[in-house]
Amino acid sequence: MAKKLAFADLIIWEDDDYAVINKPPFISTLQDRNIDYNILSLAKIYNSDAQVGHRLDKETSGVLIVAKNPEAYRHISMQFEHRAVIKEYHAVVDGIHSFKEKFANDKILQLSNGSVRIDRKGKEAETVFNTLRVYSNHSLVQCRPVTGRMHQIRIHLAKNEAPITGDERYGGKPFYLSSVKRGYRTGKWDEEQPLIKRLALHASSIMFKTLNDTVKKVMADHPKDFRVLLLQLEKNS
Repeated sequence: MAKKLAFADLIIWEDDDYAVINKPPFISTLQDRNIDYNILSLAKIYNSDAQVGHRLDKETSGVLIVAKNPEAYRHISMQFEHRAVIKEYHAVVDGIHSFKEKFANDKILQLSNGSVRIDRKGKEAETVFNTLRVYSNHSLVQCRPVTGRMHQIRIHLAKNEAPITGDERYGGKPFYLSSVKRGYRTGKWDEEQPLIKRLALHASSIMFKTLNDTVKKVMADHPKDFRVLLLQLEKNS
């Protein structure tokens, strides 16, 4: 990411205790040894007491809650611990699927190489899937994780033969415009690049309680790369 972000530019809702942002892809939630800034470091410039309430993978975009004070951090942490926070994600997946409240509960084992696998010795994990839109060879799926295991949505979708587009770690294929657009040609000396250079996963909304127990739902728009992918799928289906 060439341009360093300002935390205030990412905020989509805030009160005295919380700031909810739309996290761009390609920036880590917490410290990343390969780059000198992350969401937490940006948040602490904005508010020195800031703590992130949960995490999103580096490539994943979307809603992320940041607590502005210790009491707010404890409050949101308890909600996550008791599974009281409702999260929804949008994923573009390979293949045509018609999920209707599809319940996935395969246990997940975290591996030392930074990935996970389905394993009976792993931790309990639950996700609910619903198909929102079907294209020629892809589907847009709403994902509601009940638990919050590492790579949970990614591995549960892969287990259901619906790997996330671009998620090569779990069997997803890169999306090339030439695969859907007739007559598409690159320049003579150019190699075609994937239309979206990450896994097509976006945290679309989150619902939680503020410190005064008001229920708040915050929604995050799709980032540009995700919108372009959906547009091309729509145009060429």
